[in-house]
Amino acid sequence: MKTIEVDEALYRYIASHTLHIGESASEILRRMLNLPPADGDEVPMANVEALPAVSIEPPASRESAFRQRLAECQAGEQKKAVDRFLLILSSLYGLDKSGFAEATESLMGRTRVYFSLSEATLLKNGRHTKPKSIPDTPYWVITNTNTERKRNMVEHIMTEMRFPETLTGEVCSMI
Repeated sequence: MKTIEVDEALYRYIASHTLHIGESASEILRRMLNLPPADGDEVPMANVEALPAVSIEPPASRESAFRQRLAECQAGEQKKAVDRFLLILSSLYGLDKSGFAEATESLMGRTRVYFSLSEATLLKNGRHTKPKSIPDTPYWVITNTNTERKRNMVEHIMTEMRFPETLTGEVCSMI
């Protein structure tokens, strides 16, 4: 087994294509490149040119993709802050599932859990949490927080997902 170094964006891209817990980066890449399962044989260097190209989004296009997602779901045009909040979260999840999961794991209040994969968990951790399902995700989020707290939650997630401060500020001001 050889070791290679990859940048954070590439690592997150590969990790976002995980199908099951414990799947290795090699297994993920083999699946993405339509290569047969490992049998100990190496791909001869002469055949490297024949491998299909993998499209990796550089950071600039990642920001563009996020802006496009926000525009498509019309997050900025929603009348209620909670609706804008949910669509922003949905867009973040759609762009980077594993990055979103990592960012929400560490996001908790003093006595509350803010994000969960089940409504019941959020209801257990607060009387009046008003959990709502985040569209097109398996996640639930509490929604009875004030607008500033919702902004702080989005800021935390976008910072953890390594979005630039300027974009993070723009998105938070949409809420």
